Amino acid sequence: MTNQSAAPYVDFATFLSRFFPGQKVQKITITAGFTCPTRDGSMGKGGCTYCNNKSFSPNYAAKLRPITEQIDKGISFFRKKYPEMKYLAYFQSYTNTYGEVADCIAKYEEALAHPDVVGLIIGTRPDCMPEPLLEYLSELAKRTFLLIEYGVESTWDKTLERIQRGHTWPESVDTIQRTHEAGILVGAHIILGLPGESREEMIAHAERLSRLPITTLKIHQLQIIRGTIMAGEYLRSPSDFHLFTEEEYIELCVDFVYHLRSDIVLERFVSQSPQELLLAPRWGWKNYEFTAKIRKALMPSSNER
Repeated sequence: MTNQSAAPYVDFATFLSRFFPGQKVQKITITAGFTCPTRDGSMGKGGCTYCNNKSFSPNYAAKLRPITEQIDKGISFFRKKYPEMKYLAYFQSYTNTYGEVADCIAKYEEALAHPDVVGLIIGTRPDCMPEPLLEYLSELAKRTFLLIEYGVESTWDKTLERIQRGHTWPESVDTIQRTHEAGILVGAHIILGLPGESREEMIAHAERLSRLPITTLKIHQLQIIRGTIMAGEYLRSPSDFHLFTEEEYIELCVDFVYHLRSDIVLERFVSQSPQELLLAPRWGWKNYEFTAKIRKALMPSSNER
């Protein structure tokens, strides 16, 4: 499936420009003190086998501070160069709808009360969207930009069980559909290279996700992070894992996009954890280099597909 526009796919910046024409908008990552059901004992302990939140939480959000303070510190990174920029408060770490509904709402409203915040992105799990909170978010979406980003991770239940995800693919399908029907923009997150999945099964993720009413998608490669359950599994049995080379991963991403619905916004293809936490794979390319190579490979003039 090719995209016949000037760009080979819709990127996140282009997507945001539809909502904020003529305005620069940047995400500010927030750690709001939530946990996860796979960490607090309700579904298990230790979290998903691949997860170490230190690998994606910026320094200014590493220690729990008031939400307004985190936003101010995040803005300080951009203010000198972009004084007119506005911001989306991104509730990223852990499961940001997992808690008392009133507490969740209070945290969202605190972020929205900041004069430079023009919307929210809320990262969560498909099994952590209670109906009362969804009703509030449905009303919230009528007055501000709102994107709910679900960690789907895999569309295969055998994989979700292996990585101790704690939810099923049918649960992801149901929650994404409920959220869309509530009038809320829906994003999804998928990991390519999880143990036990064949290349064909990874490509099938694209086809399955394309049947759902998702607006945005984040893709990234499996990373083996120190301090995770998966790191121990990898060290004990590395042959259970296929860690892509840079070239293999680019080829996989290109094929993945060709099987994906062409209007889905692609926010990213790769993620790079801090080197001190990353066990494998240790690639030499930067994120922007991957993106440039994938974009070039997807251009109609570069392919005969």
